[in-house]
Amino acid sequence: MVPTASIICMGVTALIAFVVPIVLAIYFVRAKHGELVPILVGAAVFIVFALVLESLVHNVFLLHTGVGAKVYANPWLFVIYGGIMAGLFEETGRFTAFKTVLRKKQGNDANALTYGVGHGGCEAILLVGLSYISNIYLAVLINSGMADMLTAPLSGDLLEQMQAALDSLIYAPPMLFLAAGVERISAIFLHIALSVLVWFAAKDAKQRLLFPIAIGLHALVDIVAAACSSMGVNAWLLELLVAAMCAGVVFYAWRVWQRNKALDIAKAEPSVLNPPQL
Repeated sequence: MVPTASIICMGVTALIAFVVPIVLAIYFVRAKHGELVPILVGAAVFIVFALVLESLVHNVFLLHTGVGAKVYANPWLFVIYGGIMAGLFEETGRFTAFKTVLRKKQGNDANALTYGVGHGGCEAILLVGLSYISNIYLAVLINSGMADMLTAPLSGDLLEQMQAALDSLIYAPPMLFLAAGVERISAIFLHIALSVLVWFAAKDAKQRLLFPIAIGLHALVDIVAAACSSMGVNAWLLELLVAAMCAGVVFYAWRVWQRNKALDIAKAEPSVLNPPQL
């Protein structure tokens, strides 16, 4: 039987994955006057660059090249590779979107926030929200005595994988399922912060260095999280570490935002030394 506490924690995590992006989107549109289009673009860029293009590169490099096979076989190299590729593809996707389809939206900096919600929210819904709804469905089948209908048609490796998945739902500590929801909150705010950095990099050539900085920060968070997970670090200690790193990136992005707002105000004010000519 899957404990009731586990099912409740799965439900809370699924709710977080769906509700947090929606609440943030409404807030940024209504309170910060962001637009809806960047939300849709952010979701589309995540799907194209992270789920499609990055996956294709992984498939070719890791499975069909000698160097990739060595990287795949070495846990540390694999963690570093995965973090760098995630940062490279997702931040390049942001930069590309800001320089193309959202170029005409650059007059409103709040669109960096709505884009971030679309990008991070899509990731949360597709990778966690839908997955946890599936977990709840499996848990209900198990508790209803209908798990055999899932395993009966399978054999070999597929049967072992399904049985391992069912066992993880039964025996995993309930609070472990809640950790994924907490992680999603940190990840969504990280995506918003990285979107702000890349937004100003795309908007102003003088700030182009923010683009590689965003790639590096994204890769660093992913590498540290994956490395700690592979070493068996306690899930809640790991989430605390990830939250601290994401908070640091958010603070840095806020400083960049404030600096640009100050520059915009300075440009808008008439110069005392050079008053406009009548």
